[in-house]
Amino acid sequence: MEFLYEYGLFVAKAVTLVIAFIVVVSTIVGLASKQKHGKGQLEIVSISEQLKDITNYAKQVLLDKNALKKLAKEQKKEAKAKNKAKNKAKITEQSEESEKSRLYVIDFKGSMDANEVEHLREEITAILCVANKEDEVLVRLESGGGVVHGYGLAASQLQRIKEKGLKLTIAVDKVAASGGYMMACVADKLLASQFAYIGSIGVLAQLPNFNKLLKKNDIEFEQHTAGEFKRTLTVFGENNDEGRAKFKEEIEEIHVLFKDFVQSQRPDMDIDKVATGEYWPGIKAKSLGLIDDITTSDDYILSHYPAREIFSVKYAVKKNVAEKLGMSAANVVERVFMKSMSKARHWF
Repeated sequence: MEFLYEYGLFVAKAVTLVIAFIVVVSTIVGLASKQKHGKGQLEIVSISEQLKDITNYAKQVLLDKNALKKLAKEQKKEAKAKNKAKNKAKITEQSEESEKSRLYVIDFKGSMDANEVEHLREEITAILCVANKEDEVLVRLESGGGVVHGYGLAASQLQRIKEKGLKLTIAVDKVAASGGYMMACVADKLLASQFAYIGSIGVLAQLPNFNKLLKKNDIEFEQHTAGEFKRTLTVFGENNDEGRAKFKEEIEEIHVLFKDFVQSQRPDMDIDKVATGEYWPGIKAKSLGLIDDITTSDDYILSHYPAREIFSVKYAVKKNVAEKLGMSAANVVERVFMKSMSKARHWF
């Protein structure tokens, strides 16, 4: 009996602590949720300086003392010559580096709903405000596709770069499929790694139908529309052949628009051969005309260093307390779950 008493007391304490924790967390979340979402801001980082730091560090580790002394003298001499030239020309705001053309680097990792386009438009706008005709934009793209309207807008954002007379290069290290390829094909020069997935020029639409299940449980479903094809297929109602035919027709129309768009961007490609919904690795994609060259974004950036000043442009949104707390809670739950599962020997 004493054991049961102590065990019951322990359970009561544990439950009290859990309830108290839930109340505290709920209060914090409630207060934090009233805060406005954090505003975004541009983050512009010099990739050239990062590469310069990497180079200097590698030299310090690998070179012997004599070589390091020689390197230090050369760097000092070079800096002195630059300052002398700067003073002689009486230039206070412009240096040799700023006279170089620039390579602006944007990262786009697309989700199904392409919500990242909101950040992309800010990044592109910022670049267009400062870029010169000699500058270039490199987009490191990764996306398996998603909603038509989202990726259509994303592709339009990339077209803004070309319309301003800037060269647009897109590098695909992993995947650019479906809507992702719709974006990628806009490039003046399209690069991909040899095993990146490229293509999937097709349209997919699918939805479940629970009408039979509702009927089996004597549940009625009503849907009222004005217009013959306001709703072609439905999740809960009973679908018919006319609705299916119209739905198929709409998909085919979108596919035609997709093909026409890709063809307008890459006119030398045999669109009927590649617009089958298939995707290919980079090596095969090059032979089909889907891309221009096989390389990685890292190699392309290095090929422009140090001849160009290279900058990463990113639009970041700071999360408020509620968003951070929600993310932290999710991470804790995931870690606890995975830890408990790793100890289990049997799965149900």
